[in-house]
Amino acid sequence: MKYCSTCGHPVEHRIPAGDNRHRFVCPSCQDIHYQNPRIVAGTVPVWEGRILLCRRAIEPRYGYWTLPAGFMENAETTVEAAERETLEEALASVHIESLYTIIHVPHIDQVHMFYRATLTEGKFGAGEESLETELFALDEIPWNEISFPTVRKTLEYFVEDVVSDTYPIRVSDIRYSMNKKERS
Repeated sequence: MKYCSTCGHPVEHRIPAGDNRHRFVCPSCQDIHYQNPRIVAGTVPVWEGRILLCRRAIEPRYGYWTLPAGFMENAETTVEAAERETLEEALASVHIESLYTIIHVPHIDQVHMFYRATLTEGKFGAGEESLETELFALDEIPWNEISFPTVRKTLEYFVEDVVSDTYPIRVSDIRYSMNKKERS
């Protein structure tokens, strides 16, 4: 951020009085511009024991399989966001069963939330952000072509929980070191 969205003056990056984190602060109007994590909401849509996945038609990870999900919009709940994203990406209406995973991804300032869901009529298709959609049996999931670690983790939990027929809310973190030597 370079300029204050309130008055247009150049901002400073500093710790405001009474705070403990660096923020963008306008020295002219004194506005503090908070930047907070973004929420990704989606579903694990199931029909007759199979999971609906979407092959991405957009970057990042073009051509890889994902669960239908995307960024939450203002003025909607996480459930509404998950339903909307499923409709947009997979042309599928769903009945939300329950919250299933909350996965924190702090290195990119995101929280991913997936809901267990059932397709309402078994109908689906490819929305604008999907090349194709397909129902996969649990033993047919294309593990080597899964788009994101949060999707992989959610699918791994789901496959594990189908066996026990219990679906607890799973909360986990995906962390990456910011040190290049540790990543290689």
